[in-house]
Amino acid sequence: MTWHIEVDQHACMGAGLCNGNLPERFRLAGGKAVPVEDRIEPDEDVLDAADYCPYRAIDVTDLTTGDSLVAVD
Repeated sequence: MTWHIEVDQHACMGAGLCNGNLPERFRLAGGKAVPVEDRIEPDEDVLDAADYCPYRAIDVTDLTTGDSLVAVD
């Protein structure tokens, strides 16, 4: 199974929570978060980062099914 990480650059305001908690998965570029790698093996910490993003800018998709793995409020 492989996941795809995407950060909506219009929604991201560069709070840095994802980068601060998971620098191996996210970095800041131009004041916005970007994934270090856009395809990863399943990692629950990435789902937590998506859930804690105050702007809901992070989406994680299961590439096998095409389903988003991020909870929608």
